[in-house]
Amino acid sequence: MRDDLYERIGALRAGGRRAVLAIVIAHRGASPRKDAAKMLLGEDGSRYGSVGGGLVEEEVCREAARLIESGKSRLMTFDLSGIDHDERALVCGGSMQIYLEAILPDPSLFIFGAGHVAGAVAAAAGPLGFQITILDDREKYACAGRFPGAEVRLVGDWETELGRLAPPESSYFFIATQRPKTDRLCLRFAAGTSARYIGMLGSLAKTDILFDAMRREGVAMSELERVCIPAGLDIDSETPEEIAVSVAAELVAARKNLDLRRMREAVRGVKSGGAGAGAAARNQPSS
Repeated sequence: MRDDLYERIGALRAGGRRAVLAIVIAHRGASPRKDAAKMLLGEDGSRYGSVGGGLVEEEVCREAARLIESGKSRLMTFDLSGIDHDERALVCGGSMQIYLEAILPDPSLFIFGAGHVAGAVAAAAGPLGFQITILDDREKYACAGRFPGAEVRLVGDWETELGRLAPPESSYFFIATQRPKTDRLCLRFAAGTSARYIGMLGSLAKTDILFDAMRREGVAMSELERVCIPAGLDIDSETPEEIAVSVAAELVAARKNLDLRRMREAVRGVKSGGAGAGAAARNQPSS
């Protein structure tokens, strides 16, 4: 089972899917499974292996479903001795400790545009474990030498390339192309996916114009409300590297299922105490 189990884990991660690996790490007395027994639980409800069956396993499955959503791991302890007169005591009478480890895919980050800010974002996100794909229609920018470790695609026609793109579920998107029309195409594509994060380079003034145009094209406001624009926490960033730090913070927050809207509002609130609400409406440099 061991080799097959880890092959399954590898396949899940490669496919961008989440799971939880439950491992019996300790037991005392009579218990349904001994140390190192394992069970893999997929986000689709699938199970492979067993940690003992019965009510213990059902409780593990319920907790695994929560951990798949949160991306966290935890240790569960089961007392089967009958001291608490719990139904679980009827199983066998010992005790077990089961560690539930969240199995998360390497997150996929798609960067539309390969300018200076995009390069800085890629450099910041790479060490954070993101698998990065860069797309740009400028040959001198879309070259592998500028983005070590990333997949770089030279785009001939944006609509055609986006039509071919098949991002994994819960992917991350950062949009920083050189033209408003291309930004709009990329944003429309990203908003139509199950993205975990969508950030766009620009200003708050740009947001109103862009969103008005997209609403006229039939894009639902609920989809647009997911977009972080200007991308990145408002730390008065000016250089590409500073912007990249602020964007990387949002990428990590999104990966940990934190409330990005609340975080962005909190940072603006701190700033408005000394600089006025307008401080949030910074302009970012072009890509």
